[in-house]
Amino acid sequence: MNISQSFFSNIDRIEKQMIPDYVMERARHSLLDYIAVTCAGVTFQKEKLKGYFVFASPEEGKFKAIGTGRNLALKEAVFLNGLNAHALDYDDGTNSGIIHLGSPIFSLLIPLSQRYGISVDDMLHAAIIGYETSYTLAVSIQPHHKALGHHATGTCGVVGSAIAAAYMLGFSDEERYQAFATACISASGMLKVLDDGSELKPYNVAKSTLLALTSIQLAKSGFKGHIDPLGGYRGFLKMMVGDEHVDIKPTMLNGTYAIMKSYTKPYASCRYTHPPVEATISLRNKYNIHAEDVSKIEIKTYDLAVSGHDHTQIKGLYSAKMSTPYSTAVALIAGKAGLQEFSEDYLNNKTVNSLINKIHVTSDEEMSEIFPQKQSAIVNIETNQGIFIKRVDFPKGEPENPLTEQEFYERFANLMQYGNIKKVIYENIYKKVSQPNTMVDDLMKNL
Repeated sequence: MNISQSFFSNIDRIEKQMIPDYVMERARHSLLDYIAVTCAGVTFQKEKLKGYFVFASPEEGKFKAIGTGRNLALKEAVFLNGLNAHALDYDDGTNSGIIHLGSPIFSLLIPLSQRYGISVDDMLHAAIIGYETSYTLAVSIQPHHKALGHHATGTCGVVGSAIAAAYMLGFSDEERYQAFATACISASGMLKVLDDGSELKPYNVAKSTLLALTSIQLAKSGFKGHIDPLGGYRGFLKMMVGDEHVDIKPTMLNGTYAIMKSYTKPYASCRYTHPPVEATISLRNKYNIHAEDVSKIEIKTYDLAVSGHDHTQIKGLYSAKMSTPYSTAVALIAGKAGLQEFSEDYLNNKTVNSLINKIHVTSDEEMSEIFPQKQSAIVNIETNQGIFIKRVDFPKGEPENPLTEQEFYERFANLMQYGNIKKVIYENIYKKVSQPNTMVDDLMKNL
């Protein structure tokens, strides 16, 4: 048995297990999170979407482009769902895999569920297996994968999405394996999309979702891939880390499903910014710190959270979301870092820009060594009233420090309101997602 067959066999074993109720409940939250960030993403990039609809003239169809109010052809809906789901960089993911898990998977599964009359529970079962696939691959090749410039959401996300769809649609063993092999060939995603004001990070999700759809279509049509797409000197692993001799981590690493390892973001910025944002808000509220009193803010964190995230020249809203100095500045000024704090008003605010230039981010050896077991940062704020220091190891939203049900609902409601979804609609979705025998098409009909 080669490395690909062994990996595929382990995923298949997990799929055949009875999924515990608490894992299914977590999957319901993941779906609600996905729906909310996608609807909000439509509002966030509404001007660009107007241009897309004018130039691309997407074909109308029966499948929901979530949050747009449009029903489009399958491939169009899949692509736009992916593009909007990651627009805010507010979707779920894991630090250990350095990957966003739900956005590519649900962007594919929801339109397919509409097409084939799939229930919410059956879709969630498949999504859990997709999470497991994407995460296991990602955690096996990180952090070297990221260091080489790859975006795991665009690489491992293709494979997980294709596997999830193949299981959900009842593919044979052979068809699932060929979908897996084709997805490995399709995988691509570069982190250059984070640099210099680029606005294409969401494209990695949109592209991944579309490639996963193509992978299952080719597999179902009888096209065959390589017998060992992961291994060998020209296989997936060699391409992604430069070494074909990689030990694939066990599925259900450390005894828990991948979906249980995922975070839910309370702050509307890159996950790497969250520990300093949370520390700053805590210090601000405890000591009543004001921006005009600050002379300097020193942030120490793990090395992967520095490069690409320490910039003080903010070249647009996407750049702001990647910047720890910007995120920290608005956190201190507003006492929060939600959707409103990543807007043109804040971007052009003189107080914000003055404070950004007082913030310095450096890597810390001890924190770098313990990542990803802990996502740590120490914030040191110097003011005319004294020096205030706070360390955060597990920011809010991590599995070790989860949102309460009330906090999760408030976040969901705020995102849906931002996405211009009526209260009666989003409250109905929140209830229906837990009701037995709810069909995905029924859940989506008013979005």
